[in-house]
Amino acid sequence: MSVLERVFFFHQEILHSNYPNSRDIAEQFEVSLPTAKRDIVYLRDRLLAPLTFNPQQNGYYYENEDFHLPFEESPRIVFLLAMLGKLAEEAGLGKLKEVKQLEQRLLKMITSDYSKIVDTLQVQWIEVESIGRKVFEAVFEAVIKNKLVSIRYKSVDGNENNRDVAPLQIINYQGRWYLFAFCTLRQADRLFHMGRIGHAQLSAEPVPTGIHFDQEKLDRSFGIFQGEPRYHAEILFTSTAAELVSNQHWHKDQQLKNVDQGIILRVPVSDAREIVMKILQYGQMAKVISPPELVHRVAKEISAMAARYNTEEDKN
Repeated sequence: MSVLERVFFFHQEILHSNYPNSRDIAEQFEVSLPTAKRDIVYLRDRLLAPLTFNPQQNGYYYENEDFHLPFEESPRIVFLLAMLGKLAEEAGLGKLKEVKQLEQRLLKMITSDYSKIVDTLQVQWIEVESIGRKVFEAVFEAVIKNKLVSIRYKSVDGNENNRDVAPLQIINYQGRWYLFAFCTLRQADRLFHMGRIGHAQLSAEPVPTGIHFDQEKLDRSFGIFQGEPRYHAEILFTSTAAELVSNQHWHKDQQLKNVDQGIILRVPVSDAREIVMKILQYGQMAKVISPPELVHRVAKEISAMAARYNTEEDKN
């Protein structure tokens, strides 16, 4: 437990006229009496609490009953904490016991006046995947204990295999969860879609020495399918799409150029799958300028889509 959590407990006991002392902190949080006494000093000297000891009650009270902790009544702090809780719920983590515990602590830390912020705040994503609680817990525990985690992974083609991986980064991307990890089977870094992990269990094996996370590997190109950039895509956006894309961040190395028709976006691409979907999302307001292979791929996809609506069966 953090010192702020212990201080908040002590503060609440005072507000309820329970006249707490150092022993109450020590028993509640299973810390030593010297630690508990330091917490009280911190509350008095650093947070400027008007603490006074009552010998008859063998505990503390506030001389000024209007005293509040600096973080207790801040709407900005409440909003931030509420946002974190809502994001966790919307991201598919609502069933984790840690999230529920955070939610309960938040309710205790804010007054009824500010609790309405939690009730009025909404966070809505689309295409959100809910991942199994046990999968998340195994991965988190592996990170904390610096251990490998054994997973059963189902690839896109439907094949399943068992792997021992060292978690390097847990990523939520466009509502989906991914695990960037060192795979002992491939002896290389791999990106695993956590929705395809059927089972995960903490291994007894420690993470091999020399394994570390390189952020550059995830930042080289557009989208979740990472790797060395094969080319830079240039897409012309017109009309409403130009207005939208001009305020969007697709990649850290993106370049925007204003032209008469709208804007041209330039981004590094390793794998075309996601960039094609993004381009098609804007319909006729997006046109690939280069490279030729991406122009051909998008054109082929559009033709295949159009063909589905031009069959004799559809005409009838």
